Amino acid sequence: MNKFKLNIIAAIVMGMGLLSSCADSFLDSESKTTVTDGNFYRTVADAEMALIGCYDGFQRTSANGNLAFYVASEILSDNCFGGTGNTDARAYQALDRFDISQSPSDNNLFNGTWSDYYAGIFRCNTLLQKLDGISWGNNTTARKRIEGETRFLRAIMYFDLVRLFERVPLLTEPTTANIPQSEPAEIYKLIAGDLKFAAENIPSDAYPKAKASENDGRVTTYAAKSMLARVYLFYTGYYKADDLGVSQSEILAGLEDVINSNEYDLVSTYKSLWPAASYIPNKKDNTLDRSGYAGMGNIETVFTQKFNNTSDYNGNIDGNRWLVMMGMRNTNWSPYGKGWGACSVNPKLVNAYSDADQRKTASVIDIVGEGIAKTFDLKDTREYTGYSNKKYTPIALPDGTSDTGGSNDFQISQDQDFIVIRYADVLLMAAELGSPKAQSYYDKVRKRAGLTAKTVSKANIIEERRLEFAFEGIRYWDLLRQGLDVAASTIAQTQKVKSGAVDDEVVITAENIKKTRGFMQIPNTQITLSNGVLIQNSGW
Repeated sequence: MNKFKLNIIAAIVMGMGLLSSCADSFLDSESKTTVTDGNFYRTVADAEMALIGCYDGFQRTSANGNLAFYVASEILSDNCFGGTGNTDARAYQALDRFDISQSPSDNNLFNGTWSDYYAGIFRCNTLLQKLDGISWGNNTTARKRIEGETRFLRAIMYFDLVRLFERVPLLTEPTTANIPQSEPAEIYKLIAGDLKFAAENIPSDAYPKAKASENDGRVTTYAAKSMLARVYLFYTGYYKADDLGVSQSEILAGLEDVINSNEYDLVSTYKSLWPAASYIPNKKDNTLDRSGYAGMGNIETVFTQKFNNTSDYNGNIDGNRWLVMMGMRNTNWSPYGKGWGACSVNPKLVNAYSDADQRKTASVIDIVGEGIAKTFDLKDTREYTGYSNKKYTPIALPDGTSDTGGSNDFQISQDQDFIVIRYADVLLMAAELGSPKAQSYYDKVRKRAGLTAKTVSKANIIEERRLEFAFEGIRYWDLLRQGLDVAASTIAQTQKVKSGAVDDEVVITAENIKKTRGFMQIPNTQITLSNGVLIQNSGW
């Protein structure tokens, strides 16, 4: 599957950025062998290469080994608890309890995350600034497409940042200026504008699903319309305002365009969406039968964050570094590979699935029910609940060795893509936004799960989203957009668990969630570097 060779091309683009000052170097002589700001950004090919660097910048927000947006989203939700090892620091407990007193020294939980996102945004802003200087000739379609893809990538990175931290610096050009935080309305208007531009200017036939083997992971007009709907639902829900410059009817029309494009559909069997749910171990020859997996870029995938297995410890960064956090603590049980035990699954979620719901066994590893408990080391595990996440977990061969490809280093070689938007999400968002076909869209998602028809309503759609998108980084934001009180009362709980093989409790209070308003701690390092220009969020 084509993964853009992001690490190689990005190295060129980063080198170009680092050497940008060379345009005024000794005797103003132009380099004939080095990519510089002075001899780059001239041709359409240059723009295409810089665009790949922007995709790489987006990829690195999850490939650098920092606290990934996805992992944080699951810890904060009512799907999971912090987990990890019993003797590890309690950083993840500070998150799932919304309480920094759990780990007072962890005042930089998101420092690397913050830096990774702004590095990616810098790349996008640089390309956008340079577009007017490129010789496009009559190729205006290419210019609009490249600008659309770049603005989408900038939008999704800002959307992650503004959801995590709310008030963040809004940079729309490549600068290192120390600017104050912007109000969320201003940030969301940029996001909506970028996504609307992408939706209107990326040709519908630019990256057809029929050629997913070549273009999977590229931004399409349909991805932009779908992401704009997600932004709209969150912003209008949390802030109770409808001032993004795009109406609900326009948002719904965009989703109907995605549905009517015939580019997408639900895969027939839910578990085939996920490697660990569909792979079958063959102990006789130490292989995995992968025939049940729908594959990357399948018909249900609207947009993915791509990863490769070619990472190393010498600067090549393109693997899914957060995936290893999700694996069962130091436990291989093919096809599941070992990991660090983060995000232990809340039993309340497991119990919310009916026995008829095929999504239950496709989403959750039942450590006892699948016979794994006999080899599981409870003494090394924190907040053990008996359940782990099956959708995003490392893969192991029957003999317990890693099956990642590349160097087969289970820590850096994970290459499972993160599905940002699935077609099921498009159907349920369209139903929630009042499509005349809402009942049909809702029933289609339930039917695939093996469930009978049910009257469509907003409450039922929200519950369906809980079960359909468990462990996909969506649930927390679905709760928060229903209002802080709803999120706080839903997430708050006391749950019996085991830590180090002894009885323990997870206690999450609504009061702590409300104090933070649902937003995260701005890294102390960034506040210090800003000389106090950045202001810490309440509750932290």
